[in-house]
Amino acid sequence: MHSPNHQTTITGAILAGGRGTRMGGRDKGLIPLAGGYMVERVIDRLRPQVSDMLLNANRNETFYADLGLPVVGDDIGDYAGPLAGLAACLRASRHPWVVTCPCDAPLLPTDLVPRLIHAAHEQATDLSVAHDGERLQPLFALVPTRLAQDLAHWLANGNRRTGRWFEHHGAAIADFSDCPEAFLNINTPADQAEAITRLDTRRVSHTQSHAGQPIAEERRP
Repeated sequence: MHSPNHQTTITGAILAGGRGTRMGGRDKGLIPLAGGYMVERVIDRLRPQVSDMLLNANRNETFYADLGLPVVGDDIGDYAGPLAGLAACLRASRHPWVVTCPCDAPLLPTDLVPRLIHAAHEQATDLSVAHDGERLQPLFALVPTRLAQDLAHWLANGNRRTGRWFEHHGAAIADFSDCPEAFLNINTPADQAEAITRLDTRRVSHTQSHAGQPIAEERRP
């Protein structure tokens, strides 16, 4: 067992395979946000941190593929949960580690990957999970592809609880208590409104700090 380092090639995996039940069954990755779709905000923040990317989805696969990412579906039917999405991404990754994040986290940390790697090094393991200071955030995780078969067996036995699988493997805890707002996920229309407000505030702040400089046009889907 060994931990990755900052030169290690890592696949970034976006989990967009859920039902979106609390959003009325909508595909949360395709919710409009900041002039585009929510998944595009996630892609923009994760892409600079990883070697390549893929996306787990169980519907609207053609649309997601048009964003330029390989799309993989769950091996288990009936929307078996995020662990099923993780299993699909571990199977499809071309690199020995995968970093996951959900499609409904448009404020995810821009240093998510290096901090997950640091936690794995510090705690002498090869997988780690984010903690926002109040609760574990198991959908933001660094996972070695060597655990793909283990996870497949876990799911085959009917286990679905994400946090329990990480606890079972002694995952390192990466401390993100300095930025808990980065883990805002969009489960309700109120969450969507809050994310828009936060993104607008950041955009205004960025614009003011670059006064007099050309401002790039907002990318449209």
